[in-house]
Amino acid sequence: MIRSGLGGLAIAAIVRKNCAMQLSNEEAVALVRRGVEALQQGRAAEARRCFERVTQTGRANVQIWLLHATACRADGDAAAEEEAINQLLLIEPALIRAHIMKADCRSRAGDEQGALKFYESAIRVAEGQQVADDLLPELRRAETTLAESYARLDAGREAALTARGFGPGARSPRFQQSLDISAGRKKIFLQEPTSYYFPGLPQIQFFDTAAFDWVPAVEAATDAIRAELQAVLADGADGFRPYLHHNPDRPRPSNKALVDSADWSALFLCENGVANDAFVARCPQTWAAVQAAPMPRIANSPTVMFSLLAPGARIGAHCGMFNTRLVCHLPLIVPPKCGFRVGNEVREWQEGRLLIFDDSIEHEAWNDSDRDRVVLIFDVWRPELSAQERNEVGALFSGPLAQPAN
Repeated sequence: MIRSGLGGLAIAAIVRKNCAMQLSNEEAVALVRRGVEALQQGRAAEARRCFERVTQTGRANVQIWLLHATACRADGDAAAEEEAINQLLLIEPALIRAHIMKADCRSRAGDEQGALKFYESAIRVAEGQQVADDLLPELRRAETTLAESYARLDAGREAALTARGFGPGARSPRFQQSLDISAGRKKIFLQEPTSYYFPGLPQIQFFDTAAFDWVPAVEAATDAIRAELQAVLADGADGFRPYLHHNPDRPRPSNKALVDSADWSALFLCENGVANDAFVARCPQTWAAVQAAPMPRIANSPTVMFSLLAPGARIGAHCGMFNTRLVCHLPLIVPPKCGFRVGNEVREWQEGRLLIFDDSIEHEAWNDSDRDRVVLIFDVWRPELSAQERNEVGALFSGPLAQPAN
């Protein structure tokens, strides 16, 4: 008499499992082949039984679990399919097809949020991978499903907010940006300086120029600055050199196409804190105008330069070295079809109107016109840094041994 407390069915299950564990490799291979043949011929239940005998041995690989899940789906057993996919994801968490199948399971179970998360994870895992041709339609389906679901959720959110008095015209800019991020219309961009990060500074892409009392004086000098620039250009752009140049002792910059290229060139009045006396003398009103701004005067700053972007050139997405400074653009020569993006925000330069931005946030620029674009660029302290913090940062970068690698 059996006194273990196990019922007959439980004992039978153990016996079946022990028998399954005794499958030879040859038997397991034969079962998989029979299962594949049955699945191809539409005999889903038979295929499932073949694959189950192999999975019960504990020796099933990714492909067998995938076949098992496919057979369970064809056999109409949603619970068994999802359990097989769960096992599959335990073995291979980065299998794109498994994420999509799991999303489908959650969708059929009425769990829309869970489905969206797995469709999202499928797309995220696929980024940077070589995706098989037969999987591309499934990825497109995941993207379409996501877009449609987000549109429904966004419409419901918009209706609720409007009913509560917070329609599109009655929202603060930052709240609207939070909605755009939630709806997938915008991404989250954060400071990612390549050399030095100062914590606790707000994540602002473009700054409101009205908050800086020195801006009007710089903008008022636009015509005089442009005249000095044009005089330099009339002499054959003497002094302009490629902004990016190859240093064999350093990795090549991310914007490889512009290395040693005149398509992105600069004329420096001051480079890494060292003034070029000859060009300061040729552009005295430009130099005088930027003195109104609170430029960092430390080992690597200030930088004051005319930046030229040639027709058809594009400066790819990149981040600057420090987040303790802001970068200022005073547009001087701006033909149509020129643009500038920082994080989520795209703006067009307007001649004589300063742009002030955090260059430690991903940014890029382009000139799709048939003429050169030229802006004056200089850097200023972050306004949030106290006098002590500015002195501390200055002390950190006060000598050659303290300078970060560029």
